[in-house]
Amino acid sequence: MCFAGLRARGKGPQAIGRTHGQAKKDFRLPWGMISDMRRHILLKESLLTGTIVNTGAIVAGSVIGVMIGKRLPERLKSIVMQALGLAVILIGLQMALSGKNLLATIGCLLLGAITGEIINIERGVERMGEWLKARARSDSSTFVQGFVVSSILYCTGALVIVGSIQDGSVGDASTLYLKSLLDGTFSVALASSLGMGVAFSALSVLVVQGTITLLASKLAFLQDPAVLNAVTATGGLLIVGIGINILDLKRIRVGNMIPALIYAILLAVWLQ
Repeated sequence: MCFAGLRARGKGPQAIGRTHGQAKKDFRLPWGMISDMRRHILLKESLLTGTIVNTGAIVAGSVIGVMIGKRLPERLKSIVMQALGLAVILIGLQMALSGKNLLATIGCLLLGAITGEIINIERGVERMGEWLKARARSDSSTFVQGFVVSSILYCTGALVIVGSIQDGSVGDASTLYLKSLLDGTFSVALASSLGMGVAFSALSVLVVQGTITLLASKLAFLQDPAVLNAVTATGGLLIVGIGINILDLKRIRVGNMIPALIYAILLAVWLQ
């Protein structure tokens, strides 16, 4: 009698089966949603890949540089550092002169230098280098110098910003792979003269680039051409200062000028 009632209402076993099948279809996710979920999962898995490769390249280049440096006479180490210093100055000048507003760049540099000198940023970086030197039980007299110089060199420039944001927002680490090649090459040359302190600058890169990558969705405005131009020009002047330090022409506290990059970003955003 119950089955008869079900048949009368059109809810026999076949109808129930059809209804159950229809319910299954109703719960199927649209292909677009599945694709978005898959892309999100893949992006989460690949997060920080570029930064990890970059830090690995710095460590590997530094190890190679230290091994080579042990076999090089002092005169060869000296000429390598001089050549590297000139190359760094050339790169910095090219970056600095690419700016469209040189007066703004100079103003940001001056404000940044005053701010950084008051805070004494470079001394903080040196203390970190001294702490790492103690932890590594190194007796190298150039450990701290290698850490400070390479940390500022590797964390300054448009490649850091663009590459980290691309890696964090769309999972494209190609720019950071290029930066890894450049940093690894520089690490070989720097570490051959300055020692293992250069390798520990990978920690600075991990912190700076990793932070930008994780906050990529909030910092997408940094990819604006005007902002990148300001950062490139201001960062170029800092790199020139690093080159002068490498050549040992004059001791410039480049670390205390890092706030200039922040002023350059703020000014570029304000002028838009």
